[in-house]
Amino acid sequence: MDISQSLDLDALSGMDSPIHNLEGRIKLISTLMIIVYCVCSTQLLVPLVLEIFLLVVIYIAGLSYKDSFKRIAMLLPFAGFIIIFQPFVHGGIVLWQGPFPWLHITDTGLNWAIILTARLIVSLTAIVVLSSTSPMNEIVQSLRKLGMPKDFAMILSIMVRFLFIFVDELESIRVSQKSRNFDIFSKITPYKWRVKQVGYTIAMMFLKAYEKGERTYYTMLARGLSDNSDMFHVKSIVAKPELFYIGSLIVIILILQLILIFAPDHFGFLTTVLYK
Repeated sequence: MDISQSLDLDALSGMDSPIHNLEGRIKLISTLMIIVYCVCSTQLLVPLVLEIFLLVVIYIAGLSYKDSFKRIAMLLPFAGFIIIFQPFVHGGIVLWQGPFPWLHITDTGLNWAIILTARLIVSLTAIVVLSSTSPMNEIVQSLRKLGMPKDFAMILSIMVRFLFIFVDELESIRVSQKSRNFDIFSKITPYKWRVKQVGYTIAMMFLKAYEKGERTYYTMLARGLSDNSDMFHVKSIVAKPELFYIGSLIVIILILQLILIFAPDHFGFLTTVLYK
């Protein structure tokens, strides 16, 4: 997937659906609730039910499962690299012994890797759903309404705008390189020369993005920009759809917690505490 396509979520977040039309603070709070509750869980039943809930939300929002899973797959390797080593670094009953004494898989490490993977998938799914149903400006304004300091909200808002400027500059540089038949993987040119050209490209990309960002910032100041400016107006009324959405999530969390407390043996491995 191209970097510009992965970052350009305006088309998705601007769709019309019951999820897209929810108030921004409700979507943000719901996402935080899902992530916090899932991270605090030690049984697989919690991430399984929450993932099913998020898949239903994706369906109601009219999002593509294929595109959503692609975005999750793009983010998964960043934390998935840590999960790979978990079965080998924890103590416990040895399930597999390698040719070296230090190379073995334990039950504690394997359980930790399983629950960590489940947590990661649910958290990434929640973030993808939020970013696909809420414009970035709406998220910033929602954070501001929830009490984020104005300076932080302003910095975040400007960063969101300059991020796309950065990507545009990168794309223009890549087009220029292709027009000159530059290929980083080419075997014709020396390796050191290619590395040097990539370094020049990165430096030029930052310089051009910085210069364009400065011009954009001064242009915004000339139009009356300040820390009190409302540059993006979002829905601010919490109506029945918002109450139903967050109420459904709260009910699901309460039911899950009651099951884990009073009936932990009725779901087998799903309600087994994988680590303490």
